[in-house]
Amino acid sequence: MLSLPLAHCALCISTVESVLAAVPGVQSARVNLTLKRVSVDAMPDVRASDLIAVLKAAGQEAHELDPGLLSTTETDRQSRDLLMRLGVAFFAMMNVMLLSVAVWSGAEAATRDLFHWISAAIALPTVIFAGQPFFRSAWASLRAGRLGMDVPISLALILASSISVYETALSGHHAYFDAAVMLAFFLLLGRYLDHRTRAAARSAAEELAALEVPRAVVLAGGAEEERPISAILPGDVVLVRPGARMPVDGVILTGQSEVDRSLLTGESLPVFAAPGMEVSAGEVNLTGPLTLRVTAAGRGSSLHRMADLVAVAESAKTRYTSLADRAARAYSPLVHLMSFSAFGYWMWATGGDIRQAVNISAAVLIITCPCALGLAVPAVVTAASGRLFRQRLLIKHGTALERLAEVDTVVFDKTGTLTLATPEAAGLDLLPAEAVAVARALAAGSLHPLARALVAAARVDAAEVSDIVEVPGFGVEGRWRGELVRLGRADWCAADAVAGTATYLRIGAGHFAITFTDRLRPGAEAAVGALHRAGKRILLLSGDAEAAVAAIAGRLEIAEWQAGVLPAEKAARVQALTAAGGHVLMVGDGLNDTAALASAHVSISPASALDAARVASDIVLLGQDMAPIADALRISSQAKRRMIENFAISAAYNVVAVPLALIGAARPLAAALAMSLSSITVSLNAMRLR
Repeated sequence: MLSLPLAHCALCISTVESVLAAVPGVQSARVNLTLKRVSVDAMPDVRASDLIAVLKAAGQEAHELDPGLLSTTETDRQSRDLLMRLGVAFFAMMNVMLLSVAVWSGAEAATRDLFHWISAAIALPTVIFAGQPFFRSAWASLRAGRLGMDVPISLALILASSISVYETALSGHHAYFDAAVMLAFFLLLGRYLDHRTRAAARSAAEELAALEVPRAVVLAGGAEEERPISAILPGDVVLVRPGARMPVDGVILTGQSEVDRSLLTGESLPVFAAPGMEVSAGEVNLTGPLTLRVTAAGRGSSLHRMADLVAVAESAKTRYTSLADRAARAYSPLVHLMSFSAFGYWMWATGGDIRQAVNISAAVLIITCPCALGLAVPAVVTAASGRLFRQRLLIKHGTALERLAEVDTVVFDKTGTLTLATPEAAGLDLLPAEAVAVARALAAGSLHPLARALVAAARVDAAEVSDIVEVPGFGVEGRWRGELVRLGRADWCAADAVAGTATYLRIGAGHFAITFTDRLRPGAEAAVGALHRAGKRILLLSGDAEAAVAAIAGRLEIAEWQAGVLPAEKAARVQALTAAGGHVLMVGDGLNDTAALASAHVSISPASALDAARVASDIVLLGQDMAPIADALRISSQAKRRMIENFAISAAYNVVAVPLALIGAARPLAAALAMSLSSITVSLNAMRLR
């Protein structure tokens, strides 16, 4: 299995699948664009590194994933299960309501009893089947010594069904079969809406672990031997070929190259690598072979330490208590107290008529059952999620909207977030056309990011340069009209370095500096401006060089910024802001942002982000435009107001309905209709968000 972080369209799917299918030994290749992965069925002698090289030649970045470390989810199965139970409950509710209306329209004696028994035949299997999610949750709550919202729900379902059977057997006038199935339907609807708003995403820590290179080439006794990472120990010597990711933490023994650290640190440009330099697992070796002395491998590597940071942050985020949970904590004990109080009062008032006391107690429990409360949040989240989805924002977590409404501080990453991580060559029109032609010819012989940007920006044909050779870690050289020409580092080209990001061209004794700028993501200026106007505190934290970060901060008028920030430092800064009372929105896209994304109060990542960053986020930005981020904060505030209004509607319903139930005036059909009316009102209020 390979990760495809840059795959984004149908053309990417066809390119990857056709290129891989042409590789000898590959039997099939299937791309999952949602997960940005390709599953390859191949012969045992086909190596992942060979497939990665083939995809790289086709313009598709790829990384090997260990499928054994990826968690499996049952989201689709659970969704189908809830939908099936919801359909059964709806069918039963319609039929039982028809029978109940017939009874309350005047059916008497044997006819009434027959309708009640038919209702029982429909309702009892339905309650047993459709109520399973609530029964399991209630039992788990009781075993943990808590009274969750599903406890009164389950008790109401059981009591309504039991008392209805008892009344039917005694030819009683009242039965609660209609209330039981209606209660099951509306609460299943709330549960299903809540489930659909959650991504049921895999753990970001597991995604990080799966990004580890599962094998490495060890040099032992003068021979190359491929070993699993678990069999590699500190002190071993490993070979890392050009284009491969570092499988371990280590120190370079031999070789010169350039290392891409963007996934781990956010640095937009590769770093020169030479003997004595330390490298980390997950970095990419670009231009030359390197041998490393292993300092840490497997669970001791920097990549695993980052995964541990993410795991800790994720567990902290799950402790957030939603509005519905907080309401349920107060609501559940109150419901039981009123029901038992009604039972005690009517036992005393009727001189021990247990039948009437139990009926009134059950009526109180049914009419106060949190049907509207159960829909209050899911209905709003579903409406708001649909509105944001139309603006290219995907809500992944059930409480993300509530947390987003509380945000007062926004932290941005730079590379790949505020910028597109693609440098743009600037000022080529100021250089002689011949110099641009030579630079283009040399750049075409390199895969360096600056070289690719130069080729894309040059508007002249490449010069005829011969003997082109890439010198790992320095640049590209060749001969043009008999003269040595070079494109690369300033010292290698004997040129004076300029401020900012640049590469240098040497033609004979002449020198030219070609500068580059970071390309802003569309909507970045609009989003930051809107957040400023909304009074949010904005910070820019990046692992990139100071000059590049300062330039972007200046263009976007971000006063608080910091360059050269390591992943752990970025997460620590977010945690410090939280500890100081802030509610932080983190926006990032790389491995270096994953721990910070998981630590933040709420987080957003672009769809182009690495799998681990996307999984750690609560919201995914589906397009390139960042402007919807500011809209998301405004819509989340509206959504939170709707949630509070829905709780108020639910409370108002209880203020009217509970006294009627307590005095014994709430008939079963009236209780069922009242529950239905309150649930529909809550849903309509939520739909105002659309």
